[in-house]
This record gives sequence, structure tokens and C-alpha cells, in this order.
Amino acid sequence: MPHLILAETSASVSELKKNPMGTVAAGEGMPVAILNRNEPAFYCVPAKAYEALMDRIEDLELNAIADARKGQPIVKVKLDDL
Repeated sequence: MPHLILAETSASVSELKKNPMGTVAAGEGMPVAILNRNEPAFYCVPAKAYEALMDRIEDLELNAIADARKGQPIVKVKLDDL
């Protein structure tokens, strides 16, 4: 049965065990699909790519909150009142 691999680079679990940092480096900053018996088991994501992904998710969540509040009435407040 075919499996979708969402990375340009892939490696086996055995390759990852032999040389973890070399496997990460093979992805050149992008995720590496780790295969177990030719099926994707997980993705090895470099720290910078993971941090960028988390930032993007946070931005999407904040945008969803802002969109949900878009229709609410605007309340004007003076800075001295706070």
C-alpha cells in the first residue's frame, strides 16, 4: 500500500541510529521522513524549522481569535482610566 511522504529527504530508522546528526544534515534544514519498513514512522525536524512551524501555528491561532472578535463593538477607553 503506498504511503504519502511529506518530505523531500527520507532515511531509515537504521540510518538514523547510525548517524543521527548526518541524517538531520541530509535534509539541509528541512524535515527528513524516517521510514520503518518503507513506511513513514515520523519526521525528523531541525530545531529552526520546528521553531518556525510553532511561530506560524501561534500566528494562525492569534488570527483566529482576532477574526472571532472582529464583530464585537469597539469600546473607547482613555489611558488614564486604565
